Amino acid sequence: MERYEQAERSIIKKYRRQLWLPFLSAVKKYQLIQEGDRIAVCISGGKDSMLLAKCMQHLQKYSDFPFEVEYLVMDPGYNAENRQKIIDNAAVLRLPIRIFDTRVFEIAEQSGRTPCYLCAKMRRGCLYKHAQELGCNKIALGHHFDDVIETILMSMLYGAEIRTMMPKLHSLHYPGMELIRPLYLVREADIISWKRYNSLEFLQCACRFTENCASGNSSSKRQEMKQLIERLHRENPNIEKNIFHSVENVNLETVIAYRQGDVIHDFLDDYR
Repeated sequence: MERYEQAERSIIKKYRRQLWLPFLSAVKKYQLIQEGDRIAVCISGGKDSMLLAKCMQHLQKYSDFPFEVEYLVMDPGYNAENRQKIIDNAAVLRLPIRIFDTRVFEIAEQSGRTPCYLCAKMRRGCLYKHAQELGCNKIALGHHFDDVIETILMSMLYGAEIRTMMPKLHSLHYPGMELIRPLYLVREADIISWKRYNSLEFLQCACRFTENCASGNSSSKRQEMKQLIERLHRENPNIEKNIFHSVENVNLETVIAYRQGDVIHDFLDDYR
């Protein structure tokens, strides 16, 4: 059995409960894919986007309804070694990728502003634009369950608001385009396990601004959230599920205020 066959087979066999079923569950629960969709799967070269690409590839083969997939790689300014690693991994996994070049890293670095925010914003815009030019109506990103709960905690602790990473979004600047996150219910630990089982080595962090993140030394707020959740998990193994379900189970009767669009609703509005 070739490596691409083993990698794909392990998703639906060995890791069926951990990867394939949560992937399918998110697709169905949040209605992420419809008949006739043309979806650009955005591949950064990391484990998450590569797994997503294989899941989408397998789903397309056996779906009850037809949809199309493009495997899109945006090069924001990777060094030659990292770019080649993406190409090599795509070849191993039999992913027919399209690569397009941008100057995102260069522009973000020269802006004088916080590079991470600007870089993320520019990357998203470039992906939407290129996907739309290819006739796609959706882009699919590899964010997973851990990203979701880390975002919830970061919003509360650093943003002073309750906010989550949504499973799908309409684009504000590219009419007719949507963003979907099919790995929304997949745990990061299971992605890592799948990667190791198949002896696959993906990019960890190719950002020129945070070269130390590949060695695990990042001091980012997201890394702080990971460590906090790990500590909480030792006391309560259900902590991740509880954080996730808290934003599905909001009791508005006990909320002091909430915002809907530009309108703020206060509990005193209806208090008697």
